[in-house]
Amino acid sequence: MSLFATKSIETLRAEAADTGEHSLKRVLGPINLVTLGIGAIIGTGIFVLTGHAAADNAGPAIVLSMIIAGFASALAGLCYSEFASAVPIAGSAYTYGYATLGELFAWIIGWDLILEYALGAATVAVGWSGHVSSFFHDFLGITIPASLASAPCWAIRAAGCSDAAVLNLPAVIIALAVTVLIVIGIKESANFNSAIVMIKVAVVLIVILGGAAYVNSANWHPFIPENTGTFGQFGWSGVFQGAAVIFFAYIGFDAVSVAAQEAKNPQKDMPIGILGSLVVCTVLYILVSGIMVGLVPYQKLSGTPAPMVVAIAAAEEASGGNWLLHSMKMLVELGAIAGLSSVMVVMMLAQPRIFYSMAKDGLLPPFAKAIHPRFRTPHITSIITGVVVALAAGVTPIGALGELVSIGTLGAFVIVSLGIIFLRSRRPDLIAPFRTPWVPVLPAVSALVSFALMYSLPAETWWRLVIWMAIGLVIYFAYGYSHSELRKTEGRAAGRR
Repeated sequence: MSLFATKSIETLRAEAADTGEHSLKRVLGPINLVTLGIGAIIGTGIFVLTGHAAADNAGPAIVLSMIIAGFASALAGLCYSEFASAVPIAGSAYTYGYATLGELFAWIIGWDLILEYALGAATVAVGWSGHVSSFFHDFLGITIPASLASAPCWAIRAAGCSDAAVLNLPAVIIALAVTVLIVIGIKESANFNSAIVMIKVAVVLIVILGGAAYVNSANWHPFIPENTGTFGQFGWSGVFQGAAVIFFAYIGFDAVSVAAQEAKNPQKDMPIGILGSLVVCTVLYILVSGIMVGLVPYQKLSGTPAPMVVAIAAAEEASGGNWLLHSMKMLVELGAIAGLSSVMVVMMLAQPRIFYSMAKDGLLPPFAKAIHPRFRTPHITSIITGVVVALAAGVTPIGALGELVSIGTLGAFVIVSLGIIFLRSRRPDLIAPFRTPWVPVLPAVSALVSFALMYSLPAETWWRLVIWMAIGLVIYFAYGYSHSELRKTEGRAAGRR
């Protein structure tokens, strides 16, 4: 009954094959899965955090930061694809850790994923609030009071908080609205996401094609600004820290794996969803980030929740009020508002399904695996997730949230990458429809790159991660350890012997 006991692949596959009334509903095809990934990827990272990373870390070299973050994501995406095709069950990295590294690692990664999905959704909600406030002010002449549209400093004193703020009300409202949608059903949520994906991809393409004509090449020089003497503030260290910060922009492809138990043909379609969405978004990201820092000096992107709009507005002012740029600014605002909504849908879909898998393994109380009799969704944990997201979005600045999400996700990528090495060594006979190439070299490189990006994040982010993980371990040993279904099964088997 070791802390590192693993759950067999055969047991996981049997659970995935269950189609009873207490299981999730298989309704998603390959197009749904690709758009699910794109829906989660194109969001706060490109519409919000890219400007922050360009202004504070990388300057015009934010393009290189995008390439580095995309490379790290591609390596991890190959590892996720093999796991998702071999073990097509809800739970994502949590389940993969359980199958290869053991229960304690599974708990750690499951607890870690809360940082990715729940706090990720909260980060997106704050970005959504910024764009809504900007749209209301610029195009409707309505000003949302700053006290009701920003984070109060009594919660977390960090960049972006305000002593005068009470609550980020728009962020709370969108979090609760998305909660209602995800409780209603996976198919409805996926259809909503697919429609919004088409809108925001169109917006990104408009920025790339329309903005290219107004780029001032002088804004790209110096391409890599000289380091200020502090690690992460420009220079090559700034490029890597910028990659770690905007790594958030690539989060989403792994959310596809969480929907494996709701895919019609997961063995074939999961790799398509994961890698397809990642390729499309990486190309768009590199192009749009280059255009953004070409439209405006990168210093002007600091501290704004809507940097793409700021870039277009600056170009509009420099051109004397060009009508095309003015129209683009409105389209970006509308596209960002709609697009960030779909990111929240995907992330808030993912988190309850992690809880569902953990509860089925006995590591969380039984209510966490309850399925609504009509909607066939994990409704209780969906509601709990929605409340947590609303509270976090209402009182926490976007910078602190984004860094926590990045470190949590990178930690998951490290464990999944190492898990592929363990899977191949322990189960060389296992046949998976998709296999990661160049094992163990590629997974090892993936783990090292992800850890390097983690290392480049600020020290206070690491301290917050340590505190969060300590809380998780207390909960595991207080409840999960004694209620583990795998531990009970091992105990019964030992008793018979």
